[in-house]
Amino acid sequence: MGREFIDLFDQWAESYDETVSSKDNEYHEVFNQYEEILDRVANESYGTVLEFGVGTGNLTNVLINKKLNVIGVEPSPVMREKTAERFPELNVVDGDFLSFPDFDETIDTIVSTYAFHHLTDKEKEQAIRNYGKLLGNNGKIVFADTVYEHEDAKKEIHERVRNQGYKNLLHDLLTEYYTTLGVLTEIFDKNGFDVSFERLNRYVWLIHAVKKDT
Repeated sequence: MGREFIDLFDQWAESYDETVSSKDNEYHEVFNQYEEILDRVANESYGTVLEFGVGTGNLTNVLINKKLNVIGVEPSPVMREKTAERFPELNVVDGDFLSFPDFDETIDTIVSTYAFHHLTDKEKEQAIRNYGKLLGNNGKIVFADTVYEHEDAKKEIHERVRNQGYKNLLHDLLTEYYTTLGVLTEIFDKNGFDVSFERLNRYVWLIHAVKKDT
């Protein structure tokens, strides 16, 4: 359920912000237009927002600046410490996409950036099913993450990265649980959401899902 990556998150905590802002490392296309991506997610959010994988708090900062009520969930102790230093008043709890405390507030929006791929497709479906029960009327899910357009695109991207000599990025793409738009469409539709997708850079798509009326 993504917790197998906690050691990676802990190690990455010190250099994460440098990685996302750099124009020269092998992840530069993954994080291309990073600030704009955070803005898009925040602009689609409303009310009380539950953020999964707060990391160092970059999306959190944008959400707070838009006067949204944010609850953070983060499995990495090091990342939680960094976010707590940055936002002392923020409620950040130990948890992940599948395991988190109960909340007293009604959740209006569930958000995440660069993290949902840490779940297998089976776990993704379990998460979305749980979120349908958690969200209030007109609730929505707004994620931004690396997704493959289809299986052929997956092969093309892997070959491109291999030819670029980006060994770390290729390792991530081969070992983490990146999925396709088709799989996500089926998961959201099956669990009572109207979902749409918008490409934000070569790798990242905006996933916008609205809970259907029941």
